[in-house]
Order: sequence, then structure tokens, then C-alpha cells
Amino acid sequence: MIRYHARWVLPISRPPISDSTVVEHDGRIAYVGERSGAPDGTDVDLGDAALMPGLVNAHTHLELTVMRGFLEDLDFRSWIFRLTRARREALAPEALLDSARFGIAEGLLAGITTYADTNDSGAPFRAMLDMGVRGISYQEVFGPDPAQCAESLAGLRAKVDALRREATPLVRAGVSPHAPYSVCDALFEGTAAFAIQDGLPVAVHIAESADESSLVQHALGGWADSHRSRGIDVVPRADSPIRLLERVGVLDARPLLIHCVRVDGGDVGAIARHDCAIAHCPASNAKLGHGIAPLTEFLRAGIRVGIGSDSVASNNRMDLLDEARLAILMQRARTAQFNVITAGEALEVATLGGARALDLESEIGSLDVGKSADLAAFPLDAPRSAPVYDPASALVFAASGRMASFVAVAGRPLVRDSRLVGPAANVPSLESAARALAEWSASARR
Repeated sequence: MIRYHARWVLPISRPPISDSTVVEHDGRIAYVGERSGAPDGTDVDLGDAALMPGLVNAHTHLELTVMRGFLEDLDFRSWIFRLTRARREALAPEALLDSARFGIAEGLLAGITTYADTNDSGAPFRAMLDMGVRGISYQEVFGPDPAQCAESLAGLRAKVDALRREATPLVRAGVSPHAPYSVCDALFEGTAAFAIQDGLPVAVHIAESADESSLVQHALGGWADSHRSRGIDVVPRADSPIRLLERVGVLDARPLLIHCVRVDGGDVGAIARHDCAIAHCPASNAKLGHGIAPLTEFLRAGIRVGIGSDSVASNNRMDLLDEARLAILMQRARTAQFNVITAGEALEVATLGGARALDLESEIGSLDVGKSADLAAFPLDAPRSAPVYDPASALVFAASGRMASFVAVAGRPLVRDSRLVGPAANVPSLESAARALAEWSASARR
């Protein structure tokens, strides 16, 4: 047994405990409480730190880490087109794998132990296996033209079957019909049926932008024009993107709904009625100019909500404590209420909330006996953090941006003294991939 002592322990499932201990045995939590009651074991003193469950990042694009700062100040459609073309033309498979590994390294140093990643390449799946973290790799599928549907579904099945053969208790595969502007109704229906039949988790980008809503509701806007230029028939599909997913059966698969910025009361009701989850991405939603999702309404409706960083191509950093801070500040600004969402509630969304959103709450998200020992500790002794009256408030409002001092997944240390260790220690360089992107960009401008 290993006894981790800290100035504060935040179980999340109950109030913080001062001068307390978490005991790990065979990768599981064996004890949480005062030091005096802890069973015998090897002592590890984390000092003046807050020890909590590993953070759960409910939405990432790890393979895009190399695009940090590459897609600045673009409208959303231009942002997507440039990203897609650059990834296809400039980044080899090995570069995507290195980019995903680099992103996980960044996340680990920010206390993130679980990643819900949507991607087409499969690189994040392999990177999660290599780095020893926990996660779900949602295999993306595309096809706005109904004529592509059968081919797209066949390709999806082949890719998912390959991933499932390599799945472990820590890393598993899911599916992601990308978004309404890149997936036709038939492909949505077919992917949902495949997921339900095979018991696969589902994630979908939805209700993110005004142009997406215009496409779905009125068959107008930039996406509609783009589809028509390709000979794809465009007609109104539903009263909202969420109602579209309800009509085509995607909500029946209880998907993880990414973004949900542009939703109304009926949409929130449909999400709650189908017991779907939401990945709330405050920084990305703001940076791309999409708006502020109604997080308070989601929580009031009893919807399972986790926090996501999205890709660093749309966020520039992966810091879930800062995302929790932004979530609070944006909701208080949106509602003009000073007490909407407390620091403790935001920390719960970033841990147990994310675990619930991914259907992993029986395994992770809180420090409870029997759960996996996915742990993260943050020092609180620096001038920026001290003094500490409430550890949750200190973590969310003062400690964001600080590196975790200790991180473990299933009891296996991956960060010690704010340094990557074990399988996470070999962080690749992104110099070659970044140079390829820069050269591609220079060529594209000529």
C-alpha cells in the first residue's frame, strides 16, 4: 500500500478534508480520510498540496496539438477548411502520433488523466496506449452526400474493428458522426444504429455555430452554399441541430454532445429526456466566436456535463482548472448573478461530471474506496495560491496555470515533482511537424 499525504484532500463526492491521506493498493483507492486512521503502508508526502481525482477532459483533438497558434483569427468555416487541408497535405501519420503524445504530456502536467478524443487518424488511440492514460477515442466519420453513406459506414466499421482489437481496460473506442454540416441524415442514422448494436460510445459536435443552425433549420448559409456547389441537395432538416439528432435516432444512443452553444428550452428538454451528456468547452466556444453555452440550464435540468478543452488549435492550451474558472466567470457574466456555479461545483464538473458524461463514474471522478486510483495533486504553497481558506476556490481561481506536482493513472505514477515519468516521460519533439506546417503555409500563400 502507498499512503499519499497532503495538506488537503478533495474527494469531490464529499467536502474537502484537511491534513489527510489517500491510500492506493493494486491500482485502487483503499482509504480516504484522516492520517491517523490510514492503514500501514509506504508514505509519500505531497506537502502543502491539494490531492484530488484526476481531471477528466471531456473533449480533445490531441492530434492537432502541433497546430497551436496556426489557425488564428479565422471565421469558423475558413478555420475548418484550413485545418483539414493542412492536416491532409502537411502532416504524415507519425507527425499526428507525435502531436497526440505531446498533447497528452501537456494534459498530464495539468492534472488530466482521462481524455475523450474525437479523431479520424487513430493516432490519439495509440498515443493513449503509449502514454499510460485513460480515454475514449471516438472514430470520426464524414459524408454530407447521401451517396457516400454506404462507403462511409463500411470504412467506419473497419476502423473501429481495428481499434477494438487493441482496446484495454484504460483505452477504448467509440464513434463520432462529426457534425450536421459534414454528415447527412442517412449517415447519422446508420452510425447511431451501429453504435447501439455494438454498444459503442458516441460523440458528436452539435449546436456549435450560427452557420450550422442556418444550414439545419433553413438550408441557408455558408455550409449550404458549399454543399450546393458540390451538387449535394440541401433542404431544411429540423427546427434545430438537437432536434435533428433526435429525429435521426442519434439521441437514442445517449451521445456525448460537444458544445451545445445554440440551444433553446426544447433542446435542453430533449437532451435530458434522452439522458445524453454534454462536453462544455468555454474557451474554445469563446475564441471561435460561437458564444456562451447555457451551462446553468444544463445542470438545472440534471444533464450530465463534463468540461472539455477542445483542441489547442482552437484554445491554445489544455488547462482544465482554467476551463473550470472560465465556466464560472462566463455563466456569472451571462446571468448577471454573483453566486451562479461555485468553485466546488465547477471542480465536480471537471472530475465526476466528466466521468458521468463518459459513463465512467463507477471507475473514476471521485476519491472513493474501490475506485481506480486516478490522482492529481497541485501545490498550493506559492504566493499566487496562498493563503488557502477554501481549497476548491484556491484551485479554480488561483492555481489554474500551475503544473500538477503528482499524477497517477490506476495507481501508476506519470508525474512526480512536476516532471513526466514512466511511459509518459518520452515526449516527442514537434519541431519537424511544425516546420512542415510552416512550409505548407508559405506555399499555400504563393
